[in-house]
Amino acid sequence: MVAGGRIPRTILSNLLSRATTGSLSSSTSSSSSFGPPSILISRRGIASKLYVAGLSFYTTEKALSDVFSQFGQVVEATVMMDKVSSRSKGFGFVTFASELEAEKAINEMDQKPLHGRVIHVELAKPRRPYSSAPIARGPPEPPTDVQ
Repeated sequence: MVAGGRIPRTILSNLLSRATTGSLSSSTSSSSSFGPPSILISRRGIASKLYVAGLSFYTTEKALSDVFSQFGQVVEATVMMDKVSSRSKGFGFVTFASELEAEKAINEMDQKPLHGRVIHVELAKPRRPYSSAPIARGPPEPPTDVQ
């Protein structure tokens, strides 16, 4: 800030003209364009997210992250839990910062034992929308005889 808390008119007009043309420097706009890691991943694609099957029921997210961090920067590690029993479903997801690290983890960890179980590691597939099945609401309609 300039003395008196005012921005000189030339600097202010320069900033306003850049804002209207969309040419703000990356240092001023980068903080608003980045969010949590999951948002970065969705913008970048699903290529660095791995599906890990065959996990032990005792494998935690921290343990999964620790094991896979030897292949690169783990952005997120998730073990899918059953809502009713609060127990692991036996699979999870590991997200890496780059595709190269994810490929290295697949090559090294697929078909290897982890906590007493052989795990299977592959690239995660994108979710499909649930709109393919009809939603049942109430009793079925009685049949109509059209002739």
